[in-house]
Amino acid sequence: MGQKDVLAGSFDPGTNPQSLERRPGEIGNRRSPYRFFDLIMAVFVTVLVVSNIASSAKVVDWGFSILGVRMAFDAGTILFPVSYIFGDILTEVYGYKRSRRVIWTGFFCLALSALVFWVISLLPGEATWEGYAGGAAYRAILGGMSSGGIVLASLAGYWAGEFSNSFILAKMKILTRGRWLWTRTIGSTIVGELIDSLVFVAIASLFKVFPWSLFLTLALTNYLFKTSVEAIMTPVTYYIVGVLKRFEKEDYYDYTTNFNPFEV
Repeated sequence: MGQKDVLAGSFDPGTNPQSLERRPGEIGNRRSPYRFFDLIMAVFVTVLVVSNIASSAKVVDWGFSILGVRMAFDAGTILFPVSYIFGDILTEVYGYKRSRRVIWTGFFCLALSALVFWVISLLPGEATWEGYAGGAAYRAILGGMSSGGIVLASLAGYWAGEFSNSFILAKMKILTRGRWLWTRTIGSTIVGELIDSLVFVAIASLFKVFPWSLFLTLALTNYLFKTSVEAIMTPVTYYIVGVLKRFEKEDYYDYTTNFNPFEV
């Protein structure tokens, strides 16, 4: 194997590069497409869109406070951390470049869903539906998905958080030479979720989706809950990563990757 093949990314950095041989299914000599990549991307995008709908629909109160800060979060927080788990899995197994494509796919699907909800809000309601639900109820529950504030907050928070998460995980994988997976899944999430939560709540509050009085509550609760879910789900992440690496015959290292998020 030549130097160019080694730098392509798909090898164990702890192994002598001269002793490596390409195997079917590995980077540089793929004889078949990935078996599970499309499925993971579909689940990732579904989780992203559904969690944003839930965020618009309801704010949940946990019923207690920490240091005087009421623990409450938008309902999408229940599901949204799963997108970071799948983001970790994508970057760990397939590399930053493929993860970047999935992140952009999710971004445009989220934007499309917001456009659809906005168009629906403009259409006249049927008389019976107006009687038991009506446009006011629609705008109160789902209007957030199509209002400029929540859409911009969701897109900006998602974009900044996911790319930060993927970048840090890819760099930590090289730094740790592929060891201690838990350090990079949790470490990248600590940074990514912090950026996501602050950007989302700040922009949403700026556009009066949430009152500023809830800023600290929503930002802190979102962050603590999301990072806790990531830590608790670490054994599951380990299992899925192991299975995928074995079946996909892939374990990508981003040595020569261009980390520009706008590169396609």
